[in-house]
Amino acid sequence: MGNLNIAVLGPLGYAKDLGKKGTTSDITFYNLKKGDDTVTLIEPTRYPERLAPLFYAASMADAALVVIGEITPTLGEWILMLDEARVEQGSIVLQNYLTPRDLAPLLRGTVLERYEFVDADPIVLRDRLLACAHARPSVAPAPGVVGTVPIDHHFNVRGIGTVVLGGVTRGGIRKHDILKVYPGEQAITVRSIQKHDDDFDWATEGDRVGLALKNIESDDLDRGFVLSNDPEIRARTNLVARAALVKYWPAPLAAGTVLHVGHWMQFIPARVEAVQDGGDRRQPTLTLALEKDLVYLPGDTAVLHYLEGGKLRIVGHIELA
Repeated sequence: MGNLNIAVLGPLGYAKDLGKKGTTSDITFYNLKKGDDTVTLIEPTRYPERLAPLFYAASMADAALVVIGEITPTLGEWILMLDEARVEQGSIVLQNYLTPRDLAPLLRGTVLERYEFVDADPIVLRDRLLACAHARPSVAPAPGVVGTVPIDHHFNVRGIGTVVLGGVTRGGIRKHDILKVYPGEQAITVRSIQKHDDDFDWATEGDRVGLALKNIESDDLDRGFVLSNDPEIRARTNLVARAALVKYWPAPLAAGTVLHVGHWMQFIPARVEAVQDGGDRRQPTLTLALEKDLVYLPGDTAVLHYLEGGKLRIVGHIELA
């Protein structure tokens, strides 16, 4: 029994031939299941007019499926996002007579350089994805293990109450666990756990879950909120962080610039308050004032975006301490 989360970047709706359509908003989920093995396919539905859905898809992904029919600025943005979000595993489907050689200069030095070129046949792709899911089995978390679940959707279900959808990004959770909601630290109880519509007593890292919660209303939640019982979790509106900018970024970052910080299911405006680059403009230390709390674990990275950047909207990443 295993689950694999796949960001599908290609023609809109490409994933419909691979899985059954599920939750739809600015991102769309498709579900593939065989026996106890499951694959969650994630498409950025509202991209490219909005950048956030592309980040969300990459942020949730264990791996990517990239479908390339032409070389365009959009392809360049896909490559930058997957590289900055560190989606290190993936597959590439080529269309319109493109060859691996055509793409080699674009992929060189990025995580996509290690992706495999695969057959476009949907049956072959489904089997391949399910085999990858089977190779990473879920194991029940040991007693005392802490867990973290970023929320991507939330709603009220008649007769059940508040339900959230998300993925276990660290550790594991169990039915009846008491977790805190960040930001704010309100305590809630996990009433029940579902994985791909089946009831479970537990979920572990990599699992996509639906959780029924006790002691909170859906209206009190928002996308990007985080459920956790990890004592290391942090919530900050001010950060001092080391950045690494993409090689294409044309100029030093300046105080006053408004960026968006992406981490888990958060996409938060942040003003650059100060920049110290020590002579290396591509690796500055940034002082950032965020519009609201960023929730994270020490050692995580977050992707920097500049929405006014035209064809270059991905700035780089920061290290969170």
